[in-house]
Amino acid sequence: MATRIVLPEMGEGVIEGTLARWLVREGDRVERFAPVAEVETDKVTTETTTEAAGTILKLCVREGETIPVGTVLAYIGNPGETIPVDASNGPVMSVQQTNPDIAEDTPSPQEAPIHAKQAPVESQVYTGRISPVVGRIAAEHKIDLGQVIGTGREGRITKNDLLAYIADREGQPEAPDLERSSQTEVKPPATISTPPVTPPPVPGAYDLLPHTNIRRSIAEHMVRSKQTSPHVTTVFEFDFSAVAAHRKTNKDSFARDGVRLTFTAYIIAATVQALKAHPLVNSSWSDEGLILHKEINIGMATAIEDGLIVPVIKHADGLNLLGLARTINDLAERARTKQLRLDEVKGGTFSITNHGISGSLFATPIINQPQCGILGIGAIEKRVKVVEDAIAIRPLAYVSFTFDHRILDGASADAFVAAIKQEIENWR
Repeated sequence: MATRIVLPEMGEGVIEGTLARWLVREGDRVERFAPVAEVETDKVTTETTTEAAGTILKLCVREGETIPVGTVLAYIGNPGETIPVDASNGPVMSVQQTNPDIAEDTPSPQEAPIHAKQAPVESQVYTGRISPVVGRIAAEHKIDLGQVIGTGREGRITKNDLLAYIADREGQPEAPDLERSSQTEVKPPATISTPPVTPPPVPGAYDLLPHTNIRRSIAEHMVRSKQTSPHVTTVFEFDFSAVAAHRKTNKDSFARDGVRLTFTAYIIAATVQALKAHPLVNSSWSDEGLILHKEINIGMATAIEDGLIVPVIKHADGLNLLGLARTINDLAERARTKQLRLDEVKGGTFSITNHGISGSLFATPIINQPQCGILGIGAIEKRVKVVEDAIAIRPLAYVSFTFDHRILDGASADAFVAAIKQEIENWR
């Protein structure tokens, strides 16, 4: 009998994912643990592998479809084996696709109407598991999830369920409160001035590029960050002469250990020392008080083909320069090849972005919530500098620190960056 390939658990609280791209086709022969598909969550894109070797007999999910954990993605086995139909597995497309003609005429979940008008249901506190995306949308629109009918596995509410509920709610006028209207004087509606409506683009004069899950997640996260905390940025100039000399002396010995020694390793090592001296920076805001994190977990923003991701160096204060450089190399490489695990992009307490790689001199990065701040490293380039009444050429870079003004004031933020600067310029 054919073996099922299912969407695995991808981390605590993650109950669904979007099948971004198939890496195999029906009829392909694959080995055990070979990657078969790329799956996107709102945090990371990762590859799903097969637990068995064999031939791909059937692909059961379309690219772009959002599915719950445990859904059958494909069947693998020997050519000619029977593909089972498991009705208890939830929304699996294999039931429809056993007949190609039916599959051809059956619209995908994205094409089909998502919902009919929902009958009123009794309001209740929803206690089922939901994805972070569903929770975020519900909070933004102030939706009681007890009013939403879930069509997902075991009745769970999916993103499409919630969007359909919002569209349905906004399309119906609110029922009048008869008791209040009988006691209140009816007034004519006030004139509301509306901004001019921008005419739609001329058909055929543009192309529409659909958003990926990662791009949507970045957009939502950035907007929420700016709405959450007051951003302030301070900029320093760092002299990397001491670091450049140390790197030149040691990069060959690091290479013999299979590690590429970059300036990023020095910056993270210096930042760790500064965070130890200024623990308020390694904190998060809450209404009850500041949450001082005992762990120092450094997130490093990494550009990937379709966006940005922030893998996290856990317990960075326990790593020496070699350990940091090795971890940085590993996380950056796996981020670009979409090999990161979900737990490797969670739990950061402070972030660093090296925007200078592309030649940028300085920037004002957006805080990665709920962290206190983010350090931005500009391009390191040789510039003229006055040193002890003499003109010298030094490798310099502008380093910006964007911080949450609820937690830090200018003086404490500057003291933190000055501590990093001292570590960098006095490197031994």
